[in-house]
Amino acid sequence: MANFNKVILIGNLTRDPELRVTPSGTSICKFGLAVNRSYTTQDGEKREETTFVDIDAFGKPAEIISKYMAKGRPILIEGRLKLDQWEDKNTGDKRSRLGVVCENFQFLGGRGEGESGGAEGGGGSRGNFEENAPPARTPEKKSPSAKSGDIEEDDVPF
Repeated sequence: MANFNKVILIGNLTRDPELRVTPSGTSICKFGLAVNRSYTTQDGEKREETTFVDIDAFGKPAEIISKYMAKGRPILIEGRLKLDQWEDKNTGDKRSRLGVVCENFQFLGGRGEGESGGAEGGGGSRGNFEENAPPARTPEKKSPSAKSGDIEEDDVPF
């Protein structure tokens, strides 16, 4: 039997991201996400519910999210569900929590007022998880000597 574990969420951060680095050098960013759902009851009454989700990001994505995101900012998260289980130190009871491990993300919205720099613009910015990914390139102008049949690297559609 095949298995599939994929989650896509859009919401706002409930707190500033917390970045930690393990002794082995892996970055871990933890943050909360509030996802709103609006619906109409059978009686025609409009209601809204909010689901709070704990998100964990690792590596380069963790560093990027920690650097550019803050409480209240919108983000799209793609990831997988993960069940954490532990024993409460005080009571000895077994505890569990269902969270999401971030595998991809996209910043949403524009820059907040009073903020400078940042990796996001009006259309958002996608997370890039390749450690050695080349920096984003700006399109170069074609040289006047280029023949009409020549295809330049920036003209390739993929």
